[in-house]
Amino acid sequence: MRRPLLQPLRWSTLALCALLAGALAHARPPNVVLILADDLGYADIGAHGAEIHTPHIDSLATGGLRFTSFYNMAKCETTRAALYTGLVAEKRHAANAQTLPELLKGAGYHTVMVGKKHFRDWAADLLIERRPFDEALTFYGLTPYFEAADGTWNGEWHRPFLLNGEELVPSQMELEREPFYQTDAFTDYALRFLDRAHDTGKPFFLYLPYHAPHYPLQAREEDIARYRDTYRAGWDIIRAERFRRQRELGAVPENARLSPPEGNINRFREPYRGEIYHYRPWAEIDAAEQDALALEMAVFAAMVDRLDGNVGRVLDRLQALGVEDDTLVLFLADNGSCPYDSNEDFAIPPGGPGSFRTLSAAWANVGNTPYRYFKQYGHEGGTRTPFFARWPARIQPGTTDAPAHVADVLPTVLDIAGTAYPATADGKPTPALDGASLLPVLDGGSRPQPEPMISGFTERFRAVRMGAWKIVRVNGEPWQLYHLPSDPTELDDRAAAEPALLERLVGRYEAWIRENDAVMPLYDEVAGG
Repeated sequence: MRRPLLQPLRWSTLALCALLAGALAHARPPNVVLILADDLGYADIGAHGAEIHTPHIDSLATGGLRFTSFYNMAKCETTRAALYTGLVAEKRHAANAQTLPELLKGAGYHTVMVGKKHFRDWAADLLIERRPFDEALTFYGLTPYFEAADGTWNGEWHRPFLLNGEELVPSQMELEREPFYQTDAFTDYALRFLDRAHDTGKPFFLYLPYHAPHYPLQAREEDIARYRDTYRAGWDIIRAERFRRQRELGAVPENARLSPPEGNINRFREPYRGEIYHYRPWAEIDAAEQDALALEMAVFAAMVDRLDGNVGRVLDRLQALGVEDDTLVLFLADNGSCPYDSNEDFAIPPGGPGSFRTLSAAWANVGNTPYRYFKQYGHEGGTRTPFFARWPARIQPGTTDAPAHVADVLPTVLDIAGTAYPATADGKPTPALDGASLLPVLDGGSRPQPEPMISGFTERFRAVRMGAWKIVRVNGEPWQLYHLPSDPTELDDRAAAEPALLERLVGRYEAWIRENDAVMPLYDEVAGG
């Protein structure tokens, strides 16, 4: 007798399911905030063992998914080009590459940017001339953090800021705090842009590539004071303590060994002066020089601390706008800590507006604990970056050692935004992406590892990971071979023991170059890098 009642109920249930499915299919995509630090080493944040106070960046690690095997392209402009395009190099159809902000804008996003632009030559026209942002405050390459001591904005390294394409100097900026300090000023504008983006009613994309903590070593006095005594213990003790904490925090593989301290052997950044590129046992350095070296690292730590506070300002604004749960926040760095000697005047100590100083290589080695080498190198110290993804509405907090790459960011964000990378644009083919979506990993699953996973700056410092194995070279010398699961800090070169395997892996990499018409230059120097 009741059977006739079931038929309408069944159709009503099906109709409701269809409505829900349709609503989900057309659900508003999340906002995306992409924060990029500059020359921040793997170990330069608290979540990865640092003594530097970084609670806001750490909250992204603990409140989101932390990747402990995430690779960048080992240098400023190569990483940024890959981030924007999903490509690791100039290759077939690269002239028609489509950029992340353009594609998000086409998908209905309001797009804004504040910070540094710096790209390989092949990508510059794509990323600058098209101006894919609704609002942007940018500079190119490198510029100081303070106005010059005489209050001017000029000189070799005072690159102009551009506000929506129009030149702007610090004295013309609307600042929340005087005097001008670049990291704070960038956040001032980012928050205004966020407010206006939220008012549009559209999902928004904020790209926030801070310059910090890239040289020159300049910081506010009160920030330096907090760390002035911290580094008198010296780089040997600080590095050992960071490694101990990394093991406690699960930031490095359980079988990781602390690599021996090393200096900068990059022949293509010479000439070097004095001892800045050498490693020396701290105990063998006299007290006066120890004090000067401790100040270097105190200023660097102050810059990272200030960066973290500004990341906190952005996170607080997302919460105040009521969009925290529906915003994907990504945080990463463009390369490992930097050992360059770009010092202008050693007589002027680091910190203030009149200085232009860089870190000694031994401190940069601390920043990349426990890994080997530095920015520009293909070894893990140059290429492995912090990468955190927080999206409270979807991503469960945790840690993954799944290998991933900066070229994965573009396809991941497109996947999350519900839009696809086009096969053609303007009637011409687009290049095949080198990355793949990380959404399955963000959702707690897995994905096939894209191969080859290419990193390192140019052919003289190339790194190629294929599964468990990695080939790497330094200064254009013969390839080295490492088995990363058993040797994550690259201490046991297997090239001599496994010549057939090495030949096969090198052959696969060279085949990838041929198949993609990839341009892999030997060029090793970019001003302001």
